[in-house]
Amino acid sequence: MRLNIKKQLGTRIKKLRQERGYSQEQFAEILGIAPRTLCGIEIGKNFFTADTLEKILESLNVTPQDLFMINYLQPQEKLVDEIIETVKKIKDREKIEIIYKIIKSFD
Repeated sequence: MRLNIKKQLGTRIKKLRQERGYSQEQFAEILGIAPRTLCGIEIGKNFFTADTLEKILESLNVTPQDLFMINYLQPQEKLVDEIIETVKKIKDREKIEIIYKIIKSFD
């Protein structure tokens, strides 16, 4: 499976932009780029510059870690498997209890 970072980051930027209520035109204006450039970034055709990255982070109020968190794009089944494998590795009972309480809060 080929990992397409540009496409995944573009999808992430689009999702965050929409969550903040910006249209493509509004967000492009904030970033100081053409709407077609933003469209290219969001579909994974173009990649942003370092200056544009700084503006994206600032205007969306996210950290680089938040922006580059693209695991959510994985299929649900894979995410569940990763969660289970991660939890299996935890040896501290107190941490397991905290995780259990968090999971039960979603019931």
